[in-house]
Amino acid sequence: MRILILSRKETYYATRALKKAAAKRKHSVKIVDPLKCRLVIESKGPAVICGRKKLTGIDVVIPRIGIIGLEYALSVVRHFESQKIPVLNTSRSITQAKDKFASLQILNSTGLPVPKTILVRSVRELKKSLAIVGGCPVVLKLLKGSQGVGVVLAKEQKSVAEACRPIWALDYDVIIQEFIPESCGQDIRVLVLGGQCIAAMRRWAGKNDFRSNIHQGGYAEKIKLPVKYQKLALRAARVSRLDLAGVDLIESRRGPLIIEVNASPGFEELERVTGIKIAKKIIDFSVKLI
Repeated sequence: MRILILSRKETYYATRALKKAAAKRKHSVKIVDPLKCRLVIESKGPAVICGRKKLTGIDVVIPRIGIIGLEYALSVVRHFESQKIPVLNTSRSITQAKDKFASLQILNSTGLPVPKTILVRSVRELKKSLAIVGGCPVVLKLLKGSQGVGVVLAKEQKSVAEACRPIWALDYDVIIQEFIPESCGQDIRVLVLGGQCIAAMRRWAGKNDFRSNIHQGGYAEKIKLPVKYQKLALRAARVSRLDLAGVDLIESRRGPLIIEVNASPGFEELERVTGIKIAKKIIDFSVKLI
């Protein structure tokens, strides 16, 4: 099979692991930076050109898309979809997952438990908004962010306003989310693939940080995922229309809450702590899409 991996860099762990796993299965692999592609619409049909060559003969596409150049990268994914080429996570599902508030809206509308969250753009409305989520401290998040970047713990109303003003001035939006003290500094990452929970770990924050992201200095340990948590993660991936999803959960006094669903989840630490060959599983599943 001929597999195309859309990735900004070949050196990223997930990209390297997927390439290696595919090669072991005797598949042909090509890695392309989506931002270096040219998209052509003409009477002959859509075409994707990289360098001087048109990308043809591709059996399946695996997008590894971050927030840089997101809209352009999504256009690349749509171009392959328009050629009827199977894609692991569609452009529509990736678009929804990358917008954190839109993702929470979908989860909440289907009855899945999420933290109290406010989207507001007026300083005048901050006091009322903060009261809705239980007052300070609160967690501030950019609508589009990854690996813990753009996530801040604000301990008082003044600091919320100070953090939001410059972001609003740049025409960006900020999510204000209730702070769950009992989960401070930890969460659970569940990897869902093809309607199955294939790996899970508990992540802990690094020193002097409340974010449990590994890229922010956190660490992780393997856990046995309770059945209730498995069902939540599977439902979250299903309503998000994601074949591959990293579902992040936190534990509260009212039960587990879903804080995020990721469309291009990293899995280096998951492989390390669980011993599961996740890249191999992703390749095997992707080939079945053909």
